[in-house]
Amino acid sequence: MLNGKTILVTGGTGSFGKKFLEKIFAEYEPKKVIIYSRDEYKQSVMKMEYADKIDMSRVRFFIGDVRDKDRLYRAFEGVDYVIHAAAMKQVPTCEYNPMEAIKTNIHGAQNVIDAALDCGVQKVVALSTDKAVNPINLYGGTKLVSDKLFIAANAYIGNNYQSVFSVVRYGNVAGSRGSVIPIWRKIIKEGGDTLGVTDMRMTRFWITLEQGVDLVFKALKESKGGETYISKIPSFHIGDLAQAMLPGCRIDEFGIREGEKLHEVMVTKDDSLMTYEYEKHYIIYPHFEWWDFEKNFTPGGRKVQEGFEYNSGNNTEWLGTKELQEALKGI
Repeated sequence: MLNGKTILVTGGTGSFGKKFLEKIFAEYEPKKVIIYSRDEYKQSVMKMEYADKIDMSRVRFFIGDVRDKDRLYRAFEGVDYVIHAAAMKQVPTCEYNPMEAIKTNIHGAQNVIDAALDCGVQKVVALSTDKAVNPINLYGGTKLVSDKLFIAANAYIGNNYQSVFSVVRYGNVAGSRGSVIPIWRKIIKEGGDTLGVTDMRMTRFWITLEQGVDLVFKALKESKGGETYISKIPSFHIGDLAQAMLPGCRIDEFGIREGEKLHEVMVTKDDSLMTYEYEKHYIIYPHFEWWDFEKNFTPGGRKVQEGFEYNSGNNTEWLGTKELQEALKGI
């Protein structure tokens, strides 16, 4: 699928981009992988980090911002596939700098779509977040708009354009920069015996970077345009994670933060009307008059019941303390 192809990753110096780079060279023979981001220092660090791990002769580092449409047009020339991972993601930062979040997460998404259509990119997979579902903060609001833009971009297919757009949605990734795991590990390393928890009722999905990349590979392989892919993964209670990392630790419960939810929601009850369950994932299909369901449906799916909701609190698969301890060994 990706052999001999040129793939570009926006925001490619982040946690996802690094794991994507590792896995694509481990499993495929791409012609070229382009890391597109705006931070020259992070690019320099990434070059050194992977110098002895992969064939760097097939990796390119482009400085650029998704806000800059002209730069995107230049970068997208000759590109087969685009993974759109660039975003402002920190909730407090987006709340304090709303216009900047809009420029990157919404205007940037539109720029990626325009550049992909005009440059003949075959497929675009945009990374989403649970926070885009019933958003209660600006970050989630901007990602909701971004998701809608990418899904609606498929309306152009069949006219003068052939680009296919889909979305991959998951929550906080275990061990990533947005995860609590690195914070707690630092506290434990320094000899601390107390871990801070916002609310003991809180649940989250457990997904690794590797699983996130695998879901993107699936979207690149199977998508026909308009799908939102969601992995079927286990849940855990935040208190169990704390005990798994530091058995017998004290818990400092300081209250849920502004813009934070008790549970990660991936599929809403309203989405259930167009959601299909597969062996290891769900797909939410578009609900537009112009979208051809029979043509674009992926075989093997079973429609979920009306009113179905998939969130980390009502999940049927859970990780307890012992299971989390095992899972943490790979993080």
